[in-house]
Amino acid sequence: MPAFGAQLAKACRSGSVIYLQGTLGMGKTTLSRCVVEATGWQGRVKSPTYTLVEQYSGNLVEALHFDLYRLADPEELEFLGVRDFDQHQAIWLIEWPERGAGLLPPADIEVYFEDAQNSRKLRLVACSDKGAQQLQQMEAMA
Repeated sequence: MPAFGAQLAKACRSGSVIYLQGTLGMGKTTLSRCVVEATGWQGRVKSPTYTLVEQYSGNLVEALHFDLYRLADPEELEFLGVRDFDQHQAIWLIEWPERGAGLLPPADIEVYFEDAQNSRKLRLVACSDKGAQQLQQMEAMA
């Protein structure tokens, strides 16, 4: 997962909104941690389970990690100042994006965490032209 997270961070340096889709315990937070560390962040990467969002200023790009599992209403995102974050200059990693429907920016990339015979499989889907370009960059790195 660290190598994949590093590739994702490198491809998304210009900013990207990434929806992380999967059930509990599939690795969404682990991937987010790997991406944040790959931005050059030197500190501890905490899970935003209770804070809903953690912001990290790495050497390469800023990263925002959202965990919306405990969000009762999408309007709560207004109180967090979600519209104040710059979606064009940061990597947004959003767990449980459906809980923030209507207030989140649209995804550039969706990462689906799926079960695959005693292992996990990641499926990436480009949701914008920017996302498609970033996925092409990742393919070129592989």
